[in-house]
Amino acid sequence: MSKTQAELHFLCGKIAAGKSTLSRSLAARHRAVVLSEDDWLHVLYPEELRTIADYLRLSTRLKQAVAPHVLNLLAAGVTVILDFPANTVDQRRWMRALADTSAAPHMLHYLDVPDEVCKARLHRRNADGDHNFNVTEAQFEQITRHFVAPTADEGFTIVVHSSDAERP
Repeated sequence: MSKTQAELHFLCGKIAAGKSTLSRSLAARHRAVVLSEDDWLHVLYPEELRTIADYLRLSTRLKQAVAPHVLNLLAAGVTVILDFPANTVDQRRWMRALADTSAAPHMLHYLDVPDEVCKARLHRRNADGDHNFNVTEAQFEQITRHFVAPTADEGFTIVVHSSDAERP
């Protein structure tokens, strides 16, 4: 019996676009392991994560720790859903390096969701208290200014998930 080759899945989308929801769905479909940046940051740095500068510093530290683990999982034949934001060219460069180093087939799932839908979900998520972090609308706007949609020339296999029919 031949073993199916492990795959590496990345997620790109603004805050509250549905990345974590999609990651769980992909994990069930592919019998994969989800590594969630939000979960790891919440557990490892609950008192240190206060500003965007804190996020950038701690996210970089986490990526350095997680990268060898991701490569080991892929080498062991385990498909990985990397629920880390692939929202800037720099973030995607790190992910591209993982894909290149592992030589695993990969997919970049781009959740193309309008801002108003993301904001409505964000308000619901904050009210429900079912997420590790509460993000204000001002923080959403500040972070969204840095968002860059992926392009084919970055070397990813891109799968677009659109919610044109969905409203807040």
